[in-house]
Amino acid sequence: MKAIEVNGSGLDQLRITERLDPTPKKDEILVHWHATSLNFHDYLVAIGGIPVPENRVPMSDGAGEIIAIGEEVDQWKVGDKVMSMFFPNWIEGTPTFNKTRFISGETVDGFITEKSCVAASAVTAIPKGYSYAEAATLPCAALTAWRGLVTEGSLKAGETVLIEGTGGMSIFGLQIAKATGATVVATTSSEEKAARLKAMGASAVVNYKTDERWGKTIFKMTGGGVDHVLDVGGGSTMVQSIEAAKIGGSIISIGILGNGRKGQITFPKLFFKHLRLKGIAVDCRLSQEAMIRAIDVAGFKPVIDRSFGFDELADAFRYQETGKHFGKIVLEW
Repeated sequence: MKAIEVNGSGLDQLRITERLDPTPKKDEILVHWHATSLNFHDYLVAIGGIPVPENRVPMSDGAGEIIAIGEEVDQWKVGDKVMSMFFPNWIEGTPTFNKTRFISGETVDGFITEKSCVAASAVTAIPKGYSYAEAATLPCAALTAWRGLVTEGSLKAGETVLIEGTGGMSIFGLQIAKATGATVVATTSSEEKAARLKAMGASAVVNYKTDERWGKTIFKMTGGGVDHVLDVGGGSTMVQSIEAAKIGGSIISIGILGNGRKGQITFPKLFFKHLRLKGIAVDCRLSQEAMIRAIDVAGFKPVIDRSFGFDELADAFRYQETGKHFGKIVLEW
């Protein structure tokens, strides 16, 4: 069977290899994977920004079909369609070191492979009517947005949500917010993308390239700030996220896009706005199952910008580097 491995730093070091077909242990399932999707985390693994052992199979998202089960597995059957978990050991409850030390595509092998064995508890069903490619967009980006708005934010109808940019997590944030009955404000640097955001239900879009103080602009246009901010830039966006938030609002720190590894925080604004600032990384299986139930009711589908083939992983990452995508980039085979 084919798999892609990381051997060194840089996209040119991604290698297609042949591996023996695995056999599931008594508590495992064997999955024939059909699709994965790109996340910034996967990109960092591929270029060496997150060091991984030699021959690591990258990609934290996967969707496929169960083709064999271990003798003690009773919750799945051959033919079931499943999707992966970013943290395969985090089943429920609050995060701990032991629950989160195994990360798909980083500390354990990921899903740019034709087949692999995983614990029966390390997958969930996919939403009704979803293709493998659509399901493969959910385990990282969608679940992160779900946790930020629903699990942590307790989002309510009538509240206001700020999403930043048009990457996969942000677009899922827009869809989840609209399905909940919230108002969405967005930022982007492209007028074309702004039009698409409005077509999806964003009530207002601010161009962060032409308006460097976009946080204050959003604070004014919303009549006192937004209830929830999904901050994807870290140090590069946090000051403006604080400006955009209402008094008593919530900021969920999710990413470090751009040059966001380090930055400044306007502490007086953080204090006197009485803001809740929390960093998160994806979520557990219980939340993934809750998100799937909500998707089944709401019926929304992911926005897939472009699809690549199995052997085009490096090309897909190069396309991701351009920042031209709107929504998710997938690979399917």
